Amino acid sequence: MKKVVSVLLTAALAVSMLAGCGSEEKKDALYIGGIGPTTGGTAIYGTAVKNGAQIAVDEINAAGGISGYQIEYKFEDDQNDAEKAVNAYNTLKDWGMQILMGTVTTLPCVGVVDKTGADNMFQVTPSASSTDVIKGDNVFQICFTDPNQGTKSAEYIGENNLAKKVAIIYDSSDVYSSGIEEKFVEEAENQGLEIVSAEAFTADSKTDFSTQLRKAQDAGAELVFLPIYYQESSIILTQADAMGFDPIFFSCDGMDGILTMENFDTSLAEGVMLLTPFAADAEDEATKKFVSTYKEKYGDTPNQFAADAYDAVYTIKEAIEQAVADGAEITPKTASSDICDALKTAMTKINVSGLTGGEDGLKWAETGEVNKEPKAVKIENGVYVGM
Repeated sequence: MKKVVSVLLTAALAVSMLAGCGSEEKKDALYIGGIGPTTGGTAIYGTAVKNGAQIAVDEINAAGGISGYQIEYKFEDDQNDAEKAVNAYNTLKDWGMQILMGTVTTLPCVGVVDKTGADNMFQVTPSASSTDVIKGDNVFQICFTDPNQGTKSAEYIGENNLAKKVAIIYDSSDVYSSGIEEKFVEEAENQGLEIVSAEAFTADSKTDFSTQLRKAQDAGAELVFLPIYYQESSIILTQADAMGFDPIFFSCDGMDGILTMENFDTSLAEGVMLLTPFAADAEDEATKKFVSTYKEKYGDTPNQFAADAYDAVYTIKEAIEQAVADGAEITPKTASSDICDALKTAMTKINVSGLTGGEDGLKWAETGEVNKEPKAVKIENGVYVGM
């Protein structure tokens, strides 16, 4: 009988040791997860977000944390794929995530918001700009919405008399691109702009834009609006140069990244204009400090995605502190759903003077949409220069 008991105790001890090796005890910290592409064709966006957020986390922890608690931060790669983003979300939940900072790109974010809505998980996205992202009351954006980008772009072109005849090349299969295009067309009429050509492409036909460019050229377009990502834009700029077509090219935040794209002649982007919430050459102390830290840690100049992520983490901090001031209890032991309920109200009360908010800072409506002013930049000598 003693032998039997001894064997059972030994077996139980072995099982408990194995269980301990396979799990990590949750630390006494607030757990913030992030999701975005760090591999694949859009890795430049996710990597920038991961890095920008890490700088904010390090600064906050060094200054004493949030309400006295340190931040534990973990970022998962989704390769810009909706299914992988959902898998990443589940991984972070198992890890103990209480708040989600992500996802980075729109389509994966649309997939994840259904999960965070069902779980009542508070979610801040730095850069997923579709209005579909904020359909639930638990999600808030740091970036402009697609309609906002379209409207602001048309306003800027019209108010600064950049052109009268405008062509558009957009991706009708992408909610980001088509959403911006729709609102741009609406505001262009208010600004007295003539849309002389509006040509679409899809994800299956984005390697040859000669037809779209020829139609814009033949129609006498003085400016070509590109509400698309930098990968397709690089092809358009290359093909336009080859055919001798030299209009003003104007874009939105999806263009950010073209200057660091491999095997692209950046001289072809000279003179390209875009609206962005962040300019790395800005002279304010907060921007100079962030750019210096980013270059030191990662050997690169931060783009707007990095800045939006930095602001996203500080937004979470200020929302938590506001909620605590209002009487909520938010600790490492607080359930994510309870945190979410407290932060939904707190978000509409705060004003974050971040890197991307301009003089008036970042403020939020109950819809989750941010109110902030964009900056216009122009590519000159291979860098973004504020206009």
